[in-house]
Amino acid sequence: MTPFHPAAEYQDIRDGIAAVCAEFPGSYWRDLDARRAYPDDFVQTLNCKGYLGAMIPEKYGGLGLPLTASAVILEEIHRSGGNAAACHAQMYTMGTVLRHGNDAQKQQYLPGIADGSMRLQAFGVTEPTSGTDTLSLKTTAKRDGDDYIVTGQKIWISRAEHSDLMVLLARTTPVDKVEKKTDGLSVFLIDLRELRGNGVEIRPIRTMINHATTEIFFDNARIPASALIGEEGKGFRYILSGMNSERILIAAECIGDAKWFLEKGSNYARERVVFGKPIGTNQGVQFPLARAHAHMMAAEAIVYRAAAMYDAGENPGVEANTAKMLAADASWEAAEACLQTHGGFGFAEEYDIERKFREARLYQVAPISTNLILCFIAERVLGLPKSYGA
Repeated sequence: MTPFHPAAEYQDIRDGIAAVCAEFPGSYWRDLDARRAYPDDFVQTLNCKGYLGAMIPEKYGGLGLPLTASAVILEEIHRSGGNAAACHAQMYTMGTVLRHGNDAQKQQYLPGIADGSMRLQAFGVTEPTSGTDTLSLKTTAKRDGDDYIVTGQKIWISRAEHSDLMVLLARTTPVDKVEKKTDGLSVFLIDLRELRGNGVEIRPIRTMINHATTEIFFDNARIPASALIGEEGKGFRYILSGMNSERILIAAECIGDAKWFLEKGSNYARERVVFGKPIGTNQGVQFPLARAHAHMMAAEAIVYRAAAMYDAGENPGVEANTAKMLAADASWEAAEACLQTHGGFGFAEEYDIERKFREARLYQVAPISTNLILCFIAERVLGLPKSYGA
């Protein structure tokens, strides 16, 4: 009997990614983590193989694959023990660029992104004072002839130091001048190479995980009007395409993490002998791993359901957010079971568990808090009163 998997048709991609990841073992990631360094070699190898251009249409030099294929790529990177955070934005920002960018923007940027000569790795939405309350962001972009003047601040913008381009969300109409708070926001595809030191300052933020996270300051930065994606003032609905794909793809990474933890923990439980027998014979060790595996399988199903809906042209907000929450929960449960199975050895760097453990914890918080997802489901699905905001 052929094993069923919702993305079985992409087995060749899984095999290809596994082969790439085999060239970058745990020692590679441990070294980067210790030095807080960016995985240039890994990212370049993925680019050379065409994987980071998976969603870019073939006419622009990409592979022309759907979001489901990209989810497989990112899942497999994490299942192999790597971390796709250095490059995943190049995939989830495609939701905004491909669906809403114009032909001139696609012609100008997509071929370079596809061949790796240009990086689109930064997604400029979150701000210090607004956090996940995106509609309250304060960064402004004011029209000035053939340009826009951008002023404001973004935070938790990973990889900005290693990106050539950035998708930026800014307010082009003051909030007190619009009928709905969702109006008056615009999306821009900006070239950071021209702006660094010329109205834009990027400052790194040291965190518990090596994600090259930064804060960005815009001080009357001048960008061309041609950077505008879609129609001015309609950017919030455009950015939702990117947010839905972001949640789905990060959920796929969480599934990969869960599989890595479960394999690592199960192998150790079979091999580690204490009191004359493998510790895996004890139900106290078996059950947490088995339960985590069951929850991973359930989360995996909704991840690929959400991806299929996205590929069908829908905007599956409920499914994307549910997938992200359940997958993040599954990966964290698997991480806990794996660490507990290893005992003290799980805290030793050479086992890679402590690094992956730190990385897995992030997705209870980013790119959106689990609590806000629950609020979203309560309101949008169950019809309960809104518990936050005006």
